[in-house]
This record gives sequence, C-alpha cells and structure tokens, in this order.
Amino acid sequence: MHKSKLAGFIIDCQTDDLQSAATFWSAALGMDTRALPGEEGRKYVRLMDPEGYLDIEVQQVRHESRVHLDIETDDIEAEVRRLEKLGAKRLEKIHSWWVMQAPTGQKFCVVRVHDKDFATRARNWD
Repeated sequence: MHKSKLAGFIIDCQTDDLQSAATFWSAALGMDTRALPGEEGRKYVRLMDPEGYLDIEVQQVRHESRVHLDIETDDIEAEVRRLEKLGAKRLEKIHSWWVMQAPTGQKFCVVRVHDKDFATRARNWD
C-alpha cells in the first residue's frame, strides 16, 4: 500500500528572466517568494502558500509556457503504475520523478514526498 496526494502546481515559464516571471506571479497570486537553494534555485522560485498546503513554484523552461500539477507519493513506482492503469503514460524520468501524460493530454509529474504533514493528508492506495 502507498499514499499519494496533490502536491501543488508548477507555473512553467518560457523566459530568460525567471525573477520577473516570479515577481509577476507573486503579485498576481498574493504570495511571497522564496529562493530555493543551489542548482534548484537557478530554475525555480517558490511561491509561499499562506496555509502551507500546496507547493507552488515558478519554473524556467524551454518548452511552451503552461501550468502543470505534481502528485506527491511515498512510492513513486507504485503511484506511476496505478496511474498507468487509469490510462496515463510515462513520458520521461527526471532525477527521482516521472513526467506523465493523462489520457486527455495534460502533462503532470509524480514526485517524492515534500509535505511535512503528508501522512495525515494523503490517501491510501492498494
């Protein structure tokens, strides 16, 4: 048995100016920004959910701008197999997570647990 839940949303921005994109989304959503450490900080800026439930980040990308969601899980492979049974397809493994595509075409990611309260908010799957 594994657990999973919605982790948050990633705002993919095809831009050379990540800070300007993060400033826009910070003001538009009324959320403060926080720099991420190291390598991650070169491509991502976190927007701080005041309730602390969702991970919302602005990401610098090369592909067309879009918004995608992340599903976090305590067992990536089990969650990916569960989603494949529902009709999703694996597209690409990046580091520890999978980029997947829903049967309706939307891309999303299956990522490792980030939420400190994950165990109390996630759903159990067989």
